[in-house]
Amino acid sequence: MSRLAVGDLEVLAFCDGTGSFFESRSTAFPAATPESWRAADELDPGSVDRDGAWQLRFRMFGLRLPDGRVMLVDAGIGPADSPARSWTPVPGALPQLLAAAGVSRSSVDTVILTHLHSDHVGWAVVDGEPYFPAAQYVLQRSEYDAVRGPVPGAWNGFLDALSGPGQLRLVDGQTPITPQVTVIPTPGHTPGHQSVVIGSGRTELICTGDVLVHAVQLVDPSVGYAYEYDQAMARETRQHLLAGAAARGAVLGTAHLGESFTMSIASIAG
Repeated sequence: MSRLAVGDLEVLAFCDGTGSFFESRSTAFPAATPESWRAADELDPGSVDRDGAWQLRFRMFGLRLPDGRVMLVDAGIGPADSPARSWTPVPGALPQLLAAAGVSRSSVDTVILTHLHSDHVGWAVVDGEPYFPAAQYVLQRSEYDAVRGPVPGAWNGFLDALSGPGQLRLVDGQTPITPQVTVIPTPGHTPGHQSVVIGSGRTELICTGDVLVHAVQLVDPSVGYAYEYDQAMARETRQHLLAGAAARGAVLGTAHLGESFTMSIASIAG
């Protein structure tokens, strides 16, 4: 478990699991050049195995506020029967990680979901109930609208499990959650993807969600990922976010890179 102090907040990086991607990384990032791969592997050697397969961390973040409250950014891969079971190494380790950090489920008062992909929501709802019983779940309204369907389905059931007990909070665009924590829209990977900015000024952390999923997109933000909803929008979002982070000296908290915390690269294309 990695830790980072951001002002008077403690940020905990929880790795819910580690596993190989289900296809070759050259298929996932078809525009990446050999030079970009070499730079990415030098920057993040833990994300490739000796056979050249992409190794992902499935990471989420905990924010411990000065008053003792705990917020989470994303909800991991989940238990053995979670929606991500077909391609991730479930069950995830989050319950044990929270216990080791002295965090109870009932002490979590906010869960910010960057987006509604299965590897980011696994512990949000378990057995049809919110896993964190006292938490408000924060989601962009555009992400909600993108998956909410007119007929019963898996996402409707998931959203109903949160909205039924009044635990779902839909936001529109940039929204402060606390004075130190703000969600910002970062669309492209999904229609309503959001990232989380923690702190400001001299100390800033950006939990990027899936704005970038591999270090090859850090060394060359123009490289698209095959599973982005809108690659042109995702590229523009990624370039803007990383350029701003580099200019401000912000730290990035990433979901899938080998290290929990990294820096943006100042020489990226804008």
